[in-house]
Amino acid sequence: MSATLTVQLSERSYPIYFAAELAGVVREKLDELRAAGRKVVVLTDANLIAHQEAVVRAMVGDAPLLVLKPGEQAKSLTELGKVWDFMAEHRVDRAGALVAIGGGVIGDLGGFAAASFLRGIDFYQIPTTLLAMVDSSVGGKTGINLKAGKNLVGAFHQPRAVYIATALLETLPLREFAAGMAEVIKYGLLGDAELFARLERAPLGVRSPELAETIHRCCAIKARVVEADERELAKEGGRALLNLGHTFGHAIEQVTGYGVYLHGEAVAIGLAAAGRLSQKLGYISAADVARIEEVVSRHALPVRLREPLPLASLMAAAGRDKKVRAGLPRFVVLRSLGEAATQSGIEPALVEACFQEIGAV
Repeated sequence: MSATLTVQLSERSYPIYFAAELAGVVREKLDELRAAGRKVVVLTDANLIAHQEAVVRAMVGDAPLLVLKPGEQAKSLTELGKVWDFMAEHRVDRAGALVAIGGGVIGDLGGFAAASFLRGIDFYQIPTTLLAMVDSSVGGKTGINLKAGKNLVGAFHQPRAVYIATALLETLPLREFAAGMAEVIKYGLLGDAELFARLERAPLGVRSPELAETIHRCCAIKARVVEADERELAKEGGRALLNLGHTFGHAIEQVTGYGVYLHGEAVAIGLAAAGRLSQKLGYISAADVARIEEVVSRHALPVRLREPLPLASLMAAAGRDKKVRAGLPRFVVLRSLGEAATQSGIEPALVEACFQEIGAV
């Protein structure tokens, strides 16, 4: 095992393991749980089974396996019910554990199922996409989507451990890898100017020698933010900073029905919009906005909508975002490239202008 990082949360602390291959380490842990008489069930999706079934089986052995259809639509009440029923069918008790092997959708859904089944059982995260490795598998945010908005139902439920095996990325479609890069770029913009500068110098790819170190770096940034504000209760800044670009991005996903854009693609457009909003507020320059959009574009990500979307619908969706305080949306803005802040009370006209500049009508 090449590296370990601990998320320090008192009795909820847990390790993040990093290596190219971790199947043996995961199998050893699950065998240990079962030897102690604990029920273990596994949640994954059909895409992963199609490309990495041998690795999954090496990890989990003969543990009961629930395979769901892939895609953001799986983060729904219907699919959540399937996971609950699966755990009940296999008589998982309060000593049991759920293992989520997949991307952000499987991690979010599985984590919420574990948080709510029998009022909370243990779960383990094994992220298999770049986006899940650098972001969604760490920090304990779990949840599902509603028609009204993304992640509006969920719970804070920290995993017992996270296993990041970078070799799993070798079969990841290029579009999915690019989507994960939106979150990597986000980390550079909100708190690591050197990382952003590195991405400016050369795009990061699945075969880049610095990929593993970059994943570790992003996890370390998120771990420190989560440790300081686990439940996103800080009046300003704190964990909400991790939502840079997400208020715009979530609105795009909600209006398009969670099927047109991958989450990372919507966030990428959201980063462009957040940059434009930051410029309109006088924090960064037009040249800075151009730098943001250039880095996003060089990583095969969009900075504008592929097709126009109704401005009114996007504004309504932004108004339902979970970061709303006292009825008003809060945005994460850039004070500079590498420093972010939360800000409320932004004039709706400025937000409308940003949406229009990325293609809303």
